[in-house]
Amino acid sequence: MQATGRSLRDIVAALLSRPDEIMLEVGAGGELLVAQLRALVAGLLLLLPLGNILAGGSVAETLIGLAGAVFVNIFALIWLALARFRRRFQWLPFATAAFDVSATTLVLMLLATNHLPAALNSMIVWCGYLLAILVTALRSDGRTTLFAGLLAILQYGGLSWAIFALITSPEQLISSDYGTVTPSNQVQRLLLMAIVTLITAMVVYRMQRLVEMSGTDGLTRLPNRTWLLHRMPRLLDAARQGGGSLTVALIDLDHFKRVNDELGHHSGDRALRHAVAVLRTSPENGEWLVRLGGEEFVMVLRKPVGTAWERVDAIRRQLAERPFESERGAEPMQMTFSAGLAGFPQDGVDLSRLLRRADQRLQVAKRDGRNRVVAREG
Repeated sequence: MQATGRSLRDIVAALLSRPDEIMLEVGAGGELLVAQLRALVAGLLLLLPLGNILAGGSVAETLIGLAGAVFVNIFALIWLALARFRRRFQWLPFATAAFDVSATTLVLMLLATNHLPAALNSMIVWCGYLLAILVTALRSDGRTTLFAGLLAILQYGGLSWAIFALITSPEQLISSDYGTVTPSNQVQRLLLMAIVTLITAMVVYRMQRLVEMSGTDGLTRLPNRTWLLHRMPRLLDAARQGGGSLTVALIDLDHFKRVNDELGHHSGDRALRHAVAVLRTSPENGEWLVRLGGEEFVMVLRKPVGTAWERVDAIRRQLAERPFESERGAEPMQMTFSAGLAGFPQDGVDLSRLLRRADQRLQVAKRDGRNRVVAREG
């Protein structure tokens, strides 16, 4: 029972927390897809008033449907235009989710002005709530899903309460077209909205865990190359716009193959985790450590090359002073690394160029005897 409680708390905490960099990129693409779907659905909504009038519906309901469709189409085009600026507007997923929910509520309120039962028993319009909740899964952000679900429940619950409070006779909620509106069927709809919200939230949570695994190194729990490829463009953009400095350090553990050959791969994994623990000692703000693979790492520092060199060289000395013990009583094995640094923008303006220049300097460090940090040639 305690384990289940902890698991539920972990799920809730994950859903309420800001997604990682990869999920934000995936969510930005999802927001654009939602905007495109919204524009398509909005266009199709223009056909509903026509279908209503052909089916013998009232002129008033047809005009309300047409007004609602036009309103939705105008905003659908606005949201689509904004979604094309990927991740520029952090508030956009919440604003569009609120719009999708509120547009449904607005149409139901307009229906209520003409025929009260239509506002609470119109399944076609009410399903707009469920669609608004379901499409939040494409945004890959649990906060948006929970926000949309809670807003839908509050708005529809408030609308139902207001209508029941305003009527003077139960006969006002009886309709030959929409059936009889009862408190029980309204409670059922609210429960269904809550269930759809929970299911959608769990889909988002599962997606987050899968993407997190794809962006995390299984052995060291460090971010991996996938994470770096998604995160680095944003860091470069921030440095470019803010005029800040950014340095990439390519780090390679010296003679690590010898550790695997002499001690075995199990001890080699432990040695790797030992090195990572030292590399992550007293992490500073604006500093990220990424495992590229094998014994190769990248450290991204929000510092100019000179200051970054001092930081990386201090870590190099710490690793050399903390030898690895494969087992109790075994002779400690000294571990060292070589590193090459490259700074933005002088050494490159994108990740591939920075890594290429950093690798050139790493080769210089190896050629000059290893266990050193090189920030410039010559």
